[in-house]
Amino acid sequence: MLNWSSERTTSGVTIALSAKPVKRANRGRIAGKDSGERQRGKSGERAHRAHFLQKSAVQPVFDESDPMNESLNAQVEGSLTQLRALIERGRELYGLLASDSSDAFATTANGVWQQECGVIVNELSGGSKAHWLARAFSEAFLLRSESGGSAHDAPPAEIVNRLIAVLERAVAALSNPDATSIASASAAPPAPHRFDFIHNTEIRPVLEQAYRDSKRAFEQGRYDLALQTSCGVLEAIVTDALEHKGLAALSESGAPAGKIGDWAFQTRLMVAERAGFIRGGWARLPAVAWTYRDPAQGESTAITERDAKLAAQVLNVVMRDLNPGR
Repeated sequence: MLNWSSERTTSGVTIALSAKPVKRANRGRIAGKDSGERQRGKSGERAHRAHFLQKSAVQPVFDESDPMNESLNAQVEGSLTQLRALIERGRELYGLLASDSSDAFATTANGVWQQECGVIVNELSGGSKAHWLARAFSEAFLLRSESGGSAHDAPPAEIVNRLIAVLERAVAALSNPDATSIASASAAPPAPHRFDFIHNTEIRPVLEQAYRDSKRAFEQGRYDLALQTSCGVLEAIVTDALEHKGLAALSESGAPAGKIGDWAFQTRLMVAERAGFIRGGWARLPAVAWTYRDPAQGESTAITERDAKLAAQVLNVVMRDLNPGR
């Protein structure tokens, strides 16, 4: 039981993104160049950029013209090569967009790059939106607001950086020596990431373990332990959001006096709803959940399968509230 207390080459073709686009201040007259040379220079630059974008299209991970008996290792290596090339281009794109997010060329190249990332992610995930890689790709486009309550579009450079991290996770999965095929290597991530939205990174693995323990206890019919652990995880993730916001800001949401760690379980949930972190789904908790930390109360009140199931359902609802991209 968890008790919370406060505290992705494109066939060898590399896009030379490192060659920075000519700044607007330098696109006028160039000393020592006549108008014909300037015109040819501009045409050459446009041709280079058009060639750049045309050649950047990602080739399918599985080449249909290849023999059917192509080794699985060759397929994995082919995917790794494409992923690493995409990562390299992504890093160069990040530098360009971080310097000038409005640059037209960088914006176009970014759109092409993101489409290529989507292609390989779709193939490695078997076209399943429920696959961990596909979910991570989608979540990279969302950014949590400072208040922690909602999500909005992230800046272009930040999206690129997040997509690079997703591609690196795919490389790690495909690099697993135990992986015998692309399907098996990408079927599951190296580890679950249900609680990446938690600000306190130290408790993320604890929450992952407790979440698994709760499900296991329910499957074994130990409904008291299942409910207690679900409620412990629920209280911990809500407390994390409250503490990140801070008492001063929470006072505007009718927060009581005193330390957050001293608040009752139900009080924390009420304040979290008023602050906009979560919605009203927590009110579905069974009455026995409010005293889950009191062993004596647990002994005198029978915890049913329905109680434990409701607690687990509410936990998942609140997890989605706190992490909308989940």
